Amino acid sequence: MGRNGTVMLNLGGLIEVEKYRYVYLMFFLVLFVLILCSNCIIICLIWIHRNLHEPMYIFIAALSLNTLLFSTVIYPKLLVDVLSHQQRISYSACLVQLFFFYSLGASDIMLLLAMSYDRYVSICRPLQYASTMSTTTVSVFLALSWFVPACLLSVTVVIQSQQKICSLTLGGFFCNATIGTICCLFPAYLAVWILISLLIIAVFPVLFIFFTYFKIFMVAYRSHGEVQKKVVDTCLPHLLVLMATVCLMAVDVILGLLESVLPKNVQLVLTIQTVVYNPLFNPIIYGVKMKEIRKHISRLFCCNHVEITNN
Repeated sequence: MGRNGTVMLNLGGLIEVEKYRYVYLMFFLVLFVLILCSNCIIICLIWIHRNLHEPMYIFIAALSLNTLLFSTVIYPKLLVDVLSHQQRISYSACLVQLFFFYSLGASDIMLLLAMSYDRYVSICRPLQYASTMSTTTVSVFLALSWFVPACLLSVTVVIQSQQKICSLTLGGFFCNATIGTICCLFPAYLAVWILISLLIIAVFPVLFIFFTYFKIFMVAYRSHGEVQKKVVDTCLPHLLVLMATVCLMAVDVILGLLESVLPKNVQLVLTIQTVVYNPLFNPIIYGVKMKEIRKHISRLFCCNHVEITNN
């Protein structure tokens, strides 16, 4: 208990903090700075350049914005914990962190769903693209990508907040699925609700994404080289991000189910992956693989190099 009666949870995910304090600090600080800089560059380039004001790039900018919010929820608190003698968080703050972690993670999947539909219309029904992917359609996709996960996770958090706590120690270094292990009893109706939510914001969207890309690749297979080049240039980055997201979803599920069985060092490695790979590698993938974004990044750094040389 805190001084004002607040329930405080211990975060036991970091190993030997006293010994490796500054290693943790430098590692997470460098990661946080890289994540902020890389995603801000992607957002700013898409915002500034008119030729990037297309649905596909707008969804990429939204994905980067999601990443910034996601990282801001995790990393500042993590850096404070590394510098503290005790790694603790209030139960209410833990629930807030849990909400944003899963809500923003689910929003990523919904945005990838919107991207796959955008690519499907662009490649399989090009004559209908302008009318189908209108400004209104894009706005609706964006709104649903944030609204639906937020609503489902709000219910989950409210139900979770009403559960009786029998343990004050979490196995991770932030609040994720392992929060269920501190409850005296995990009710069946909460498990059913979580399963329904997973189907709506994860399983069904991922299946639909794979279906749309299957249709896209079938069209590309039957088409000439220009269509095949378009598929590789614009669909490959989305598929790489999708595969990384699905793998990290699986890792998080494993952590939630096997937290009490896994060795602590294995838990740490797996947990670090859930907060590093997508936030850091998504902008790199889009910056390297998306031709138009890569072109603007090259111009940005080339211009800066020329200015420095001239000075």
